[in-house]
Amino acid sequence: MSTFAAKFVAPVELVVCAGLVGWVLWRWLKKSDDPARLISKWIISAAGVGVTWWIAGRQIGASAGGMADYATAFVIVITCAICGVVLGLTWGSNIAGFLDKPLSGLFDGGDQEVVPQPLYSIAEAKRKRGKYLEAAAEIGRQLAKFPGDFTGLLMLAEIQAENLNDLPRAQIAIERLLTESERNPVNLSLALNRLADWQLKLGRDPESARTALERIIQIFPGTEQAYLAAQRIAHLTTPEMLAEKNEPHRIRLGQYQENIGLLREPATVGPPSEDPAALAAHLVRHLKQHPQDSEARERLALVYAEHYQRLDLAGDQLEELLSQPNAPVKQVVHWLNLLADLHVRHGEPAPARQALQRIVDSFPQSAAADNARNRMAHLQLEPRSNQKSPVVKLGSYEQSIGLKRKPGVTD
Repeated sequence: MSTFAAKFVAPVELVVCAGLVGWVLWRWLKKSDDPARLISKWIISAAGVGVTWWIAGRQIGASAGGMADYATAFVIVITCAICGVVLGLTWGSNIAGFLDKPLSGLFDGGDQEVVPQPLYSIAEAKRKRGKYLEAAAEIGRQLAKFPGDFTGLLMLAEIQAENLNDLPRAQIAIERLLTESERNPVNLSLALNRLADWQLKLGRDPESARTALERIIQIFPGTEQAYLAAQRIAHLTTPEMLAEKNEPHRIRLGQYQENIGLLREPATVGPPSEDPAALAAHLVRHLKQHPQDSEARERLALVYAEHYQRLDLAGDQLEELLSQPNAPVKQVVHWLNLLADLHVRHGEPAPARQALQRIVDSFPQSAAADNARNRMAHLQLEPRSNQKSPVVKLGSYEQSIGLKRKPGVTD
């Protein structure tokens, strides 16, 4: 190597080494719990090493011919021993902590930084003791440190609505949650569903509840949350049903067998005859107002298949359900299995197999696909049944969509 290169490389190596040592010391200082004490240890260590180096160099230089004799070696060893004792006392705790760190880190988490989180245990305890205003104040203090926290804002709205019966303030808390919290579809739809519950229970206002549910569809269109909100809107409580809670509707019972205890044979008392045609008409009118009501459309498909023996119309209704892009996977599997059931009941195994194959093609790695494969393997063994589906009943469903029954008809 030339003289110029040697003169150029030496300073560069010195700068690189100094920079590396400085970066290590800086990182060390940033992670230290007591930076001042660490700096004092550095100063003591530098002073001890410097004094040892100076004494050793002076003794070697003062010896005959620059060669260390026994006396010089003795002085150097004693000096190094003293320096070692000083360094051991200075860095003993650090060395012990470094060696013990892997084991102690299993219990205390080591030097991982703890992410600060809001603590609502005090507010929950006050709420359980009935101190609702104090609980709300404690939640407010936590929200001042962690603005926009979903858990705190929802808990504050729950206290305002459920414990203090203050629906306007609860609605303000929900609006604040929608504005400040992270736009998570699950969390925000939960908050709006809670608001709809309070509008019905406390405000007795179905229209405001409908507005809260419609906001889910507007904010998260095409999602599962929007689908579930549409289903709830279709079955939302009507003002008439809320009024009946205060004045229950009287149902006149029909006339059944008299003197039943004097009969020679057991009497057969069954439910009143159903009217599938009336149910189909009600369902068609209901679906014109709520076309996304999956329960109504499924029941209409069953009426077409069981009462009118129109499997083509039933299939159209189920295909309408399957075409919804945001339907849950569980519902899609249920509808395809129902379509297969209808084909099996009408003696059509080939279309039933095609419906089951659609489950396998759509969800190949799921448990539903395994069940569909198993069912296809034993499809010929499934018995045909011409009995009407027990799902097609008038009473419970008419009440769920707000339809009135004729006087004298009971479940």
